[in-house]
Amino acid sequence: MAWLESEEGVEETPTAQPDPAEPAGEQEAENEQKLEEATERSAGMEDESPQSPDPSPQEQLQAERDEYLALAQRAQADFENYRKRAAKEVAAAGDRAKGGLVRELLPVVDNLERALASAEESEQHLAEGVRLVHSELVGVLQRNGIESFDPTGEPFDPEVHEALSTQPADGADPGTVVGVMEKGYKLNGTVLRPARVVVSG
Repeated sequence: MAWLESEEGVEETPTAQPDPAEPAGEQEAENEQKLEEATERSAGMEDESPQSPDPSPQEQLQAERDEYLALAQRAQADFENYRKRAAKEVAAAGDRAKGGLVRELLPVVDNLERALASAEESEQHLAEGVRLVHSELVGVLQRNGIESFDPTGEPFDPEVHEALSTQPADGADPGTVVGVMEKGYKLNGTVLRPARVVVSG
């Protein structure tokens, strides 16, 4: 440093010269701003977590296709179940209606059989007409799933038999059907009318 002396001979305070290695005030502020920006960018990059890439349009279409296919399959299965239930209900309703009509016809069949059983020799020409009517009526019943059953010799079963009386019977175990007053009828395995029977006592 140099001490300067003015013309009046008064000493002045030494003045410091700017160091060319140090940045000026404006340059320092600009550098600080750049440093802050760089720090912020670095911090932002550290905070960002890696994310899975967005699905491609083809993958989106395939996912939608699979979803719609699953919905269609579920709808088809529901409709098939509904169709089966409806078919069963219709069949059950048909059997109920058919059963009611058959129950009304069974006494007619019984009377025709009684007439044939009691026909005398001289009435055979009339019996042939009755036999023809009986045969046609039984054929109609069979074509509609109605079958008669004769339980003679079977153990008594209250589910399918109706006991009208009991009587001693030689060689038959107690509770055995020894006589049938009226045959029983079934519709597709379901009893429409139990057989009316005589049971050994």
